[in-house]
Amino acid sequence: MLVYVARRLLWLPVLLASVTFVTFVLGRYGPGDPVQVRLGTKYTPEAAARLRREMGLDRPLLVQYVDYIRKALQGNLGESYTYPGRSVASLIGKKIWVSAQLGFAALLIGVALGIPLGLLAAYRQGTWLDTALVSGALFFYSMPVFITAPFLILVFAVKLHLLPTSGWQGLFSPHIVMPALVMGLPGVAGIGRLTRASAMEVLGQDYVRTARAKGLPEHLVQSRHVLRNAMIPIATVIGFSLAGLVEGAFITETLFGIPGIGRLAVDSIFRRDYPVITALTMIFAVAFVLANLLVDILYAFLDPRIRYR
Repeated sequence: MLVYVARRLLWLPVLLASVTFVTFVLGRYGPGDPVQVRLGTKYTPEAAARLRREMGLDRPLLVQYVDYIRKALQGNLGESYTYPGRSVASLIGKKIWVSAQLGFAALLIGVALGIPLGLLAAYRQGTWLDTALVSGALFFYSMPVFITAPFLILVFAVKLHLLPTSGWQGLFSPHIVMPALVMGLPGVAGIGRLTRASAMEVLGQDYVRTARAKGLPEHLVQSRHVLRNAMIPIATVIGFSLAGLVEGAFITETLFGIPGIGRLAVDSIFRRDYPVITALTMIFAVAFVLANLLVDILYAFLDPRIRYR
């Protein structure tokens, strides 16, 4: 297992180099000009040429890329083009932490409610409860954010005066309840449906019938045989959701006034803020690789037949 983990981690620098280089090429040769965006109405050819030299955008692409990688290895992710004088690390550090807390709360809601409801639907297959749970899951999964968010604001803030409508005060504040529900309810539906389908497949396996025939208590059958084997496909979804914690949610963060990474990422793309775009791409790539590795390791614990060499 340790050899497998080390081999996967050795590929991380290669992946980051590929991702950053592709981001550089697409950013530089795509439409738009950060110099023009930054100058705005003050744009003149002379001012643009001077600012382009100051920002280092007049150098060859490969030189810019090598210089960026050299500084990144030293912990310097560059300076934002959109916010002069602000380092990229200081700009995105707190925002990613905010988005990660919001994403974690939403994922917790999805897992804590989705798995039990999915198992309940699987054990009550064919009954009215199964139909009701599946129908409810489809309903919440199909509801877009710009419908559920105003509805929750109307009910819990305007009518009942229970929750604040916007702002951010951390993970354990009332401000996180509504945005976490908006992001978490589709997760409950998705994880619930996946759990139901996986559990139904496991319930029909021979080893479950054998365990019951041997007189094993039902709670042990459910925990050792049904839930453990049903968790294998669910672990994949949860792992990729963990990778998405740092990506933010643009619509939810905008509607609830949350200073997360979603709005910054979208603004950086439109304003051609290359250092911020590249840094975010690197962070997302690292998160995806580590989450994928975590899922592979978790597979070995869930299924003893899986071995990595």
